[in-house]
Amino acid sequence: MPQILVLVEHSQGKLTTVTGELLAAAARLGEPSAVLVGRPGIGDSLMAELGALGALHVYVAEADAADTLLVTPAVAALDAAAKAAGAVGGVLITASIAGRETAARLSVRLDAGLINDAVDLESTDGGIVATMQALGGAFTVRAAAKSLPIVTIRPHAITGAAPAAEAQRINVDVDLDAAPAAQITAVHAEATATDRPDLMSASVIVSGGRGLGSRENFALVEQLADVFGAAVGASRAAVDADYCDHNMQVGQTGVTVSPDLYIALGISGAIQHRAGMQSAKTIVVINKDADAPLFEVADFGVVGDLFTVVPQLIEAVRARQQA
Repeated sequence: MPQILVLVEHSQGKLTTVTGELLAAAARLGEPSAVLVGRPGIGDSLMAELGALGALHVYVAEADAADTLLVTPAVAALDAAAKAAGAVGGVLITASIAGRETAARLSVRLDAGLINDAVDLESTDGGIVATMQALGGAFTVRAAAKSLPIVTIRPHAITGAAPAAEAQRINVDVDLDAAPAAQITAVHAEATATDRPDLMSASVIVSGGRGLGSRENFALVEQLADVFGAAVGASRAAVDADYCDHNMQVGQTGVTVSPDLYIALGISGAIQHRAGMQSAKTIVVINKDADAPLFEVADFGVVGDLFTVVPQLIEAVRARQQA
């Protein structure tokens, strides 16, 4: 079977949840092989965990400058791993800002095909076929590349896990001076005063829209999110009205998400918002306007005043949790 290369996502020495999702997708298509790039010692610290997530091979590219350059270390590592692996059936990268940039550069370097923002993958006789949503989520399309496919995958779109493996380590050399790159001169980490999960990788998201009416009322979204242990999102209308911070925006000009459960409060459902959340496994809409477009994609809908419905929902969930 061909090897399917997966770019490992890690932060502060820990793997992100999306790495397991990418390895699970790779296991459907061939032999899951991780590509790990970072400062010296990163391979020793993450090898066992990558094996537990299903990586049969781990291509390790270590360099002192790996954490001080944008994008180019990942491109160089994937290029080196593809050459070392020989028979490669595809490359999987998370569909983040950095991931899409990495995928685009790698496709040029390898003269390969590029498929962006896939929500599902399958292996056919003709190779890898990706499922995507197009035109703001109005259409679902399937695409395949004529050459080596490099695919970016929407976080939380892939379910399941690859079987654990005894990972084989393969060291690869990378030349980080081969291409111009932006240099990171400083990193300023700001602690957030919340225990809520990250919006892009959360399994449950509660989002609020213009129907909340004010920043003070947006607290109702946060209360429901905390009951579910969910992340908090928002429509562009809510962000523009200053009900919440911009980093909560879900949609075409915000974050694209694929949670197991998406609860929309007071969101009418403009196509730009639907483009960012329509691939959620289950969608619940609460809105007093029965003609709100978001009801068209809802699995469950409640037509009613959210200021009446949501407090009742919070009470019901808490009662079930305590039962």
